Amino acid sequence: MNAALWISKTGLDAQTKDIAVISNNLANASTIGFKKSRAVFEDLLYQNINQPGGRTADDSEAPSGLMLGAGTKVVATQKIHTQGDMLTTDNALDLMIQGEGFFEVLMPDGTSAFSRNGQFTMDEEGNMVTPGAGYALQPQITIPEDALSIVISQDGEVSVTQQGQAEPSIVGQINTVNFVNPTGLEPIGQNLYTETAVSGSPQEGVPGLEGFGMIVQGALETSNVNTTEELVNLIESQRVYEMNSKVISAVDQMLSYINQQL
Repeated sequence: MNAALWISKTGLDAQTKDIAVISNNLANASTIGFKKSRAVFEDLLYQNINQPGGRTADDSEAPSGLMLGAGTKVVATQKIHTQGDMLTTDNALDLMIQGEGFFEVLMPDGTSAFSRNGQFTMDEEGNMVTPGAGYALQPQITIPEDALSIVISQDGEVSVTQQGQAEPSIVGQINTVNFVNPTGLEPIGQNLYTETAVSGSPQEGVPGLEGFGMIVQGALETSNVNTTEELVNLIESQRVYEMNSKVISAVDQMLSYINQQL
């Protein structure tokens, strides 16, 4: 069987995965706090027919070898943690991290998950929680029922003005966490990531200090997906897919010719 058939087949599989990554990026172009992904390609093992530097005579060596590749594959999808644009809102519980860091939330099983999505709301007890599943922000922040206004400073200090009080009172401190290798975090959906062995342990800190990004109240971080860039990548992947398909068609015509003539 002609090796080009299998080589082109790996190209089709790889481009199919690449298009799936691109489509997921485009689908989340409006998702708050979303970080785009990219597919990482790697060439497969080579059939080493002639070794480079092999002896061709007593006093000469082959300057190059004869090695035939076996195709390509997608070995990873990398999250690109660049800063998204700022979307200004009028909601006091909308928070944005300007710089490095993640919000920490408590999962139902007692573990922690991490997010760049600062669309927080309150549950029936006044705790700040995520809008979808209602996971509590960590450290827990409880807003009093009679709070007239909520102010969250750039360093995460939460203060409220209550009925009958002239001075605002501090009700909590929002800390953020960072990782040595954010790309190693595992995305689990719901705008959440979990720690892995290669991400490093979460390092908690005060926003705006020691390399941690500051908190901006009344703003959200939009997706960092560039739709124009993704559409160009889509066209490129589509053309590479078509070229691999043409190779399969060409090999099929060659095999058909041999069958008819021999």
